[in-house]
Amino acid sequence: MLIVHVSVHVNDDAVEAFIDASRANAAASLEEPGVARFDVVQALDDPTRFVLVEAYRSEEAAAAHKETAHYATWRDTVAPLMAEPRSSTRYRGIAYPA
Repeated sequence: MLIVHVSVHVNDDAVEAFIDASRANAAASLEEPGVARFDVVQALDDPTRFVLVEAYRSEEAAAAHKETAHYATWRDTVAPLMAEPRSSTRYRGIAYPA
């Protein structure tokens, strides 16, 4: 299991647009056979900060996700909404529900 945390900081006026785009991307991502989880969470102390928690069944599944139309739509939609470039950290699942 490959777990990816994507940290995103959006502009103050872009929060709802980011949420809408990310909900659509998460729903479509969950239809991919290699995706075990796809969570979008928002910081309580700063509503402009989000983390996408993505769980893939393999490295290949993570690569395949980035080839989907819904990922490309999300990427292109949210890029101008971001206050800074997004960053990601990759983890190995130890005790992770899937």
